Amino acid sequence: MAALRYAGLDDTDSEDELPPGWEERTTKDGWVYYANHTEEKTQWEHPKTGKRKRVAGDLPYGWEQETDENGQVFFVDHINKRTTYLDPRLAFTVDDNPTKPTTRQRYDGSTTAMEILQGRDFTGKVVLVTGANSGIGFETAKSFALHGAHVILACRNLSRASEAVSRILEEWHKAKVEAMTLDLAVLRSVQHFAEAFKAKNVSLHVLVCNAGTFALPWGLTKDGLETTFQVNHLGHFYLVQLLQDVLCRSSPARVIVVSSESHRFTDINDSSGKLDLSRLSPPRSDYWAMLAYNRSKLCNILFSNELHRRLSPRGVTSNAVHPGNMMYSAIHRNSWVYKLLFTLARPFTKSMKPCMIGHTCDPNTRN
Repeated sequence: MAALRYAGLDDTDSEDELPPGWEERTTKDGWVYYANHTEEKTQWEHPKTGKRKRVAGDLPYGWEQETDENGQVFFVDHINKRTTYLDPRLAFTVDDNPTKPTTRQRYDGSTTAMEILQGRDFTGKVVLVTGANSGIGFETAKSFALHGAHVILACRNLSRASEAVSRILEEWHKAKVEAMTLDLAVLRSVQHFAEAFKAKNVSLHVLVCNAGTFALPWGLTKDGLETTFQVNHLGHFYLVQLLQDVLCRSSPARVIVVSSESHRFTDINDSSGKLDLSRLSPPRSDYWAMLAYNRSKLCNILFSNELHRRLSPRGVTSNAVHPGNMMYSAIHRNSWVYKLLFTLARPFTKSMKPCMIGHTCDPNTRN
């Protein structure tokens, strides 16, 4: 049991407690076997229960499996800088023929992105997250990077994106993460980003359209469109169109569009029920910041649904997500009114870490 405590694991059930002289070990491919030091023998069956077991899932983030000069497997915890011959997954073994678990809700509002991705190995997967230098985007990018994915932080401010990359590397120096410039308020920048990404000749398994703005005063982008509409929706729409061929070649792949429940409090139709495009990029006289934000989030959902309809037959799924009511972040930084509102509401809001985006991002699961 001392070895279990050293590895940071709690004791297991008493039924699985080994008799004196026995030791639990694992093979390279995850099967559990038992060594009897007194009789100098090994066996696959548990000496008390007679069950065969294997370890469940992948190594926790920060852990790595290596082999010593004698060919024996050992485990390195890079986060806490320690080494052990005990597999940290031994506390989570499963029977060789487990019974089918009952259906239950696995996640709730306090579940963190790291907990959602626990046990998943994204090695070899390429993940692109827009607006990943802070907030939800950063937590999402970090979680994927610490689970083996090659993560690209696509941000308007390259300096801040590079700082975010450094923060991730401080947690795990082997994380594969990089920053690229993407300004959704400039369609030419979106085009240049897509060209630079394609020049890397890599796959794209997960695209998280996370970047957004809120409570901006009225203004037009260089492309002549209202800023909130272009940054929150049109820029991402254009980005997905430019990378659509890469996503399809990388299938199974997934697009995640971060929307909001506020999409319910608006519409984009005129009084006769017909689509009114002038509401998407309104003139100054018809502009209200909150309404512009709501409309952009409605566009996000309509876009995600249609994208899924068109690309799911080709192995690319799309989901729109609501990250949580009144989640405290820096998105309100453009308005002192909303700064005050969010500050007062902060004790009752979710933090950045409990984020549900991770569950919808695995391209190998269907939602």
